Amino acid sequence: MRAVVQRVISSSVTVDNEVVGKIGKGINVLLGISKEDTIEDVKYLSEKIVNLRIFEDEVGKLNKSLLEVGGELLVVSQFTLYGDCRKGRRPNFMEALSGDEAEQLYETFVSECKQILYKVETGIFGADMKVSIENDGPVTLMLESKKTF
Repeated sequence: MRAVVQRVISSSVTVDNEVVGKIGKGINVLLGISKEDTIEDVKYLSEKIVNLRIFEDEVGKLNKSLLEVGGELLVVSQFTLYGDCRKGRRPNFMEALSGDEAEQLYETFVSECKQILYKVETGIFGADMKVSIENDGPVTLMLESKKTF
């Protein structure tokens, strides 16, 4: 599982000109799921993200988590995170999991986060989405549930 994690002032996702998910201060997660991912990857990454210390404390250090600041979470499925561009000019998406299996892991990830956080919003799995992100900092990190090197 791969996630691009962005600390945001606000973020929203629109499908067919309708806002389907919207948050204020918190984290926007673009989530990619690979063919090798399991429920263990879901649990690892969801716990990692809600407890990641990327919010400033009273002295300006990145020392507080989303959970500690009462922040909100927007999760958007993003299969293109598994696009391999090393060969040729067109990305190869052979490592991305698609269909019902990917949607099930995505929904499980969202469910895990909802058990911990006050507000979790989502896009629509597999839809053509427009994502608006007002990055704060900017703070952007790439997380993976498996070692890739």
